[in-house]
Amino acid sequence: MGAGNWSQVTEFVISGFPHLQGIQAYLFVLLLLIYVTTVLGNLLVFLVVRLDSQLHTPMYHFVSILSLLELGYTAATVPKMLSNLLREEKTISFSGCLLQIYFFHSLGATECYLLTAMAYDRYLAICRPLHYSTLMTPARCAKIAVGCWLGGLAGPVAEISLVSRLPFCGPNRIQHIFCDFPPVLSLACTDTSVNVLVDFAINSCKILATFLLILSSYVQIVRTVLRIPSVAGKAKAFSTCASHLTVVLIFYGSILFMYVRLKSSYSLDYDRALAVIYSVLTPFLNPFVYSLRNKDIKEAVRRQLKRSGILIEVKVGKAGQGRR
Repeated sequence: MGAGNWSQVTEFVISGFPHLQGIQAYLFVLLLLIYVTTVLGNLLVFLVVRLDSQLHTPMYHFVSILSLLELGYTAATVPKMLSNLLREEKTISFSGCLLQIYFFHSLGATECYLLTAMAYDRYLAICRPLHYSTLMTPARCAKIAVGCWLGGLAGPVAEISLVSRLPFCGPNRIQHIFCDFPPVLSLACTDTSVNVLVDFAINSCKILATFLLILSSYVQIVRTVLRIPSVAGKAKAFSTCASHLTVVLIFYGSILFMYVRLKSSYSLDYDRALAVIYSVLTPFLNPFVYSLRNKDIKEAVRRQLKRSGILIEVKVGKAGQGRR
């Protein structure tokens, strides 16, 4: 098709879950419950860590940032997914699609860097405990957090710039549950091999580099823990890493299969399932896996409830029922 015959696409249609059309209402209720739980769980963790002075340590500083990050990460895609489940026409504007891709990838990159920083924190705490307080100071924690955010926000700029210059002349149906680089690039009316190569190179460097740094941290941690003579000491050391390692395996396990490949070698349904894992389920599980099962977080929640008077009122109510 000649350049003069192109009619630039102004909006895209999100295909969503085409094989589940008969249960859209049930999917909406399920996704809404997951999203509300995700928001409330991560908001609770963030506020408890910020309000409780006993949790003002490097590890919980990063946990609170992770919770805040998950709020933005899910907000980039889930509200639009909920809206599409209720609409016949599941459309999104061209600029809105690019914005969704930008925020989804920038916040996802920030999470990669933050999980790496958290692994480094655990490495210092276990492998270099005598120097931990001098190496992981509040000022250094703040600098690391700012670096994670800046690196993440700058990450997708080159890719977005390249995609914004591509011609889209139809069809305009995105075979995915939200806007993302691979399905959008497949709709371009020109050769996108440069875009695919840039996307692959950036994602590979970003994902593989951070994953290998996390892996190297845990190799050192395991070697140090195995030298601890007591079984109780080993269990205590491993327990401080178990939640973080669980989140890393869930998050990286899905994004490695999704983005570190030159072309889609799996079915569209497979890609949709992976997208649900890293965009919906991981942020949903984080408060439970990483924080709400944590003893320090639980005690901090109780302290905040007592301070606000809520826990006292519950006890008084129970005492009154006992007297009756």
